[in-house]
Amino acid sequence: MSAAAQFLDQAKALSCVHCGLCLSYCPTYLETGNENDSPRGRIYLMRAIQSGQLGAEAAPVRHVDLCLGCRACETACPSGVPYGTLLEQTRDYIEKNHRRGLFQRLLRRIVIEQVFPFPWRLRLALLPVRVIRLLRLGFLMPRFAREMMELLPQRLAGGKLPAERLAKRPAKGQVGFVEGCVMPVLFGNTNESSAELLQRQGWDVITPRGQGCCGALYAHSGQLAKARECARRNIAAFEGQALDAIIINAAGCGSTLVEYGELLKEDPAWAERAEAFSAKVEDLVTWLDESRFAVSGSDEKVTYHDACHLCHAQGISSKPRALVKARSRDRFVELAESDLCCGSAGSYNLTEPEMASRLQQRKVQHIIGSGAEVVVTTNPGCLLQIQSGLRKAGAHHVRAVHIADYLLEGESDDD
Repeated sequence: MSAAAQFLDQAKALSCVHCGLCLSYCPTYLETGNENDSPRGRIYLMRAIQSGQLGAEAAPVRHVDLCLGCRACETACPSGVPYGTLLEQTRDYIEKNHRRGLFQRLLRRIVIEQVFPFPWRLRLALLPVRVIRLLRLGFLMPRFAREMMELLPQRLAGGKLPAERLAKRPAKGQVGFVEGCVMPVLFGNTNESSAELLQRQGWDVITPRGQGCCGALYAHSGQLAKARECARRNIAAFEGQALDAIIINAAGCGSTLVEYGELLKEDPAWAERAEAFSAKVEDLVTWLDESRFAVSGSDEKVTYHDACHLCHAQGISSKPRALVKARSRDRFVELAESDLCCGSAGSYNLTEPEMASRLQQRKVQHIIGSGAEVVVTTNPGCLLQIQSGLRKAGAHHVRAVHIADYLLEGESDDD
């Protein structure tokens, strides 16, 4: 038996009443049927590690690792258990007390923590990918490298926003814009679309130069100290600007940005500033007026995939649908299990490729079964995962797009 370790917020951990309503919402439990792979089972494991009944050994760590962190259980929970917070606290303890194998250490400590959060490093890392694709040498790569390459979009659309873009109609005010770390490298065009939509709806768009990674990749992988560093940097970057809101177009980043107050609550120098920052954070979809979007002239049938960290972590599901329906109207179809995770979950599709692939196939089958020719979502990770899954399934007639790009497609230049 291990010595007791105090890493969990005990009151939050004890708020689970073990009713089991979360089980049918949990993607990993639906796939494995193992109670230890459910939110209820994992909370038992967390408590057992906290009390010293279990140590940070391979068996319990495996079940915690398999969790997507999608937080669908929070949507189902009648007791309001903040499972995401408990998961991050547990993973932080695990990373300090559990020694992983060499491959996982290299993947987590170098690729995920030292490359992805830094746009310039990610751009450098992608240069060989461009060459390999151009020369069609992918067959020479090891399987893991090929799987990583398959997740990347066929066309890498990088781009950085200017520090200021002025409204294209009488200004309502000004908003800050969070560029992210992956978005400017892989989906710079989507950031452009997002800023353009805001400008057309009367907002000056300010993109502070001092900002960096939101910290989500660190928080979700058990590196809370590094996540807090990211939070402090971003708070400082946006402070001093007279902003009506701080806009983010990536659901996974947004769910961390709105929780800076929780992340820094024990830091007296930053707690109040973090709360003030998070109070201004808005996902792009909540800041757009759906009445401004004209009906599309396209006959394409459209569906919508709920990004977990928008739907479950932030409780936003009706507004993005309203925006998509404003364009598509009677061409919109609901997606079966639309709020079930696609398997991306930040870096999960790299650390847990087998389960990620199972959930990817499940999601793609539903998309194809819907008859939709366009699937819209609000998160870059979901977009990469779904695009990759559609290519694997040979569903080249279906395109996956970010909601900002989809909405801008339907606007004329003088809107």
